[in-house]
Amino acid sequence: MAKLSKKEARIRRHRRLRQKISGTASRPRLSVCCTCKHLYVQFIDDETGRTLAAASTLDAEFRKDSKARANVEGAKRLGQTVAERAKTADIQQAVLDRGGFQYHGCVQAIAEAVREAGVKI
Repeated sequence: MAKLSKKEARIRRHRRLRQKISGTASRPRLSVCCTCKHLYVQFIDDETGRTLAAASTLDAEFRKDSKARANVEGAKRLGQTVAERAKTADIQQAVLDRGGFQYHGCVQAIAEAVREAGVKI
């Protein structure tokens, strides 16, 4: 059997995680996706299939700062931004969906920034 590529292995891990994790209106799923160039974060209610709050490195307010990139420093800032949007959407708790990525680097920085902002993960 051929060895899986990195992308195929990540997708397999993500499918396995999604069998266990689901978001509700009271405790939505905090979905994190990291690509080489951008970071995407969403609070999702899986029962209704709606995104309650979202932020990414493509947002205009994030791109104002020229130093803001898809790195750990940018991930911390993105976590603060999405946590503020979650507070306006009245989100107090969430379940972390790391998307098959390791809990390390950008994923960890986003999760810790959201926790520091007051959303319980």
